[in-house]
Amino acid sequence: MCGIVGIVGKTPVNQSLYDALLVLQHRGQDAAGIVTCNQGKLFLRKANGLARDVFHTRHMMRLKGRMGLGHVRYPTAGNSSSSEAQPFYVNSPYGITLAHNGNLTNAEELTRDLFVEDLRHINTSSDSEILLNIFAHELQMQNKLRIAPEDTFRAVAGVHRRCRGGYAAVAMIPNVGLIGFRDPNAIRPIVYGKRETDLGTEYMIASESVALDALGFERVRDLEPGEAIFISKEGRFHAQQCAANPVKSPCIFEFVYFARPDSVIDNIFVHKARSRMGKKMAKKIQREWPDHDIDVVIPIPDTSRTAALVLANVLGVRYREGFIKNRYIGRTFIMPGQTVRKKSVRQKLNAIDLEFKGKNVLLVDDSVVRGTTSQQIVQMARDAGAKRVYFASAAPPVRYPNVYGIDMPAASELVAHDRSEDEIREIIGADRMIYQDLQDLIDSVYKKGKSDIERFDCSVFNGEYVTGDVSNTYLEQLELLRNDGAKNQDDSAERNMLDLHNDA
Repeated sequence: MCGIVGIVGKTPVNQSLYDALLVLQHRGQDAAGIVTCNQGKLFLRKANGLARDVFHTRHMMRLKGRMGLGHVRYPTAGNSSSSEAQPFYVNSPYGITLAHNGNLTNAEELTRDLFVEDLRHINTSSDSEILLNIFAHELQMQNKLRIAPEDTFRAVAGVHRRCRGGYAAVAMIPNVGLIGFRDPNAIRPIVYGKRETDLGTEYMIASESVALDALGFERVRDLEPGEAIFISKEGRFHAQQCAANPVKSPCIFEFVYFARPDSVIDNIFVHKARSRMGKKMAKKIQREWPDHDIDVVIPIPDTSRTAALVLANVLGVRYREGFIKNRYIGRTFIMPGQTVRKKSVRQKLNAIDLEFKGKNVLLVDDSVVRGTTSQQIVQMARDAGAKRVYFASAAPPVRYPNVYGIDMPAASELVAHDRSEDEIREIIGADRMIYQDLQDLIDSVYKKGKSDIERFDCSVFNGEYVTGDVSNTYLEQLELLRNDGAKNQDDSAERNMLDLHNDA
């Protein structure tokens, strides 16, 4: 998962891009980058680390220009090499830069076609570089010295014909403008807004509306599936549908976990969706466990708080904050190896004994992925004196890997894969396990009349991939790339390369 932003302004945009990346930092903590354009020249700074650590005053002063884009990243396939930090740049044609959120499911085929047919070389394992080169080639095929908005739309249409998977991207062409586009299924989020100034209208494209809010931009709307928008360097706006058969199918896991609660995605308030998840969970408990003996509901911070509070209110049970979070530790789900992940949980959370001692506690989390974090948290609750520990997930069992840009583990490392709910309960050590039903989750997110979503990508829960091109062979290859053994090898190789560099 990544965060992207692009701005066409009337004054220098470096500070605004940086501020937007800070707001989008929850979408990736592995690397950050900003590129700006000034008088036809590009100025780039990118590196591994948090945005606050990547950009210092000396870097910001070099990022000149009134147009630019930015990116925060964590690696979809586990590779955290600094060479794959974004934005990416390609010299021909025009010197295009691009930042991308998502994953191409036909990346291997595209890499081969780019070399054999388009005579383009891919230098990294990032499919963002592939997407950039596909867009660049489609634009180059038009053989024009001066680019008009319709030329970029034809190029995006070519991208849609060739690329499969989930992607939202923003690209910049020096002295021309900014282009934002979304895949024909609208799997990954992307929104744009505008801000009126004394010098004229400024435009911003971002992964989430919260970035627009933070910088004083008015949210206009989300990009439609298959749609592209073009904003010239002078600030003229154009939009066009570029896909043949678009179907709005956003990833439902954005609402469960990734998006900030104060964001609005496809006209759905994330906070409201999570509130409804809590209500649905409470109704399930009342239906299936009417004589429950829950004394207190305690959320596992931060993303489960909204659902847990509503759940407690509907059940008429006390809600308490029982864990204190160290905010200087990143998301454990995103960490590269299982060893690091296990170590981090107790560094990240500390239990308040008073809220647990002698009580039957219902712990609420947004989801359960590997189960290792849940297992340790259950044990922490017992160590803090809980009499009985129940565990509720605001999402259904995560049984299948995500192929559209979320770095979920290999299928074999998902605790729910090929296991019953009772087996999962036993593994994490809880006295009772409660999962959200998939239909209840869908009903929690989708509100008729509020959004024109046609369906959701729920593939991590039901194994049904909306692009229709995900084969068992593809999933087997994904397993080899994503398992912890492969990630640890990548980390070891990276360390060896750094050691060689330092020795030199």
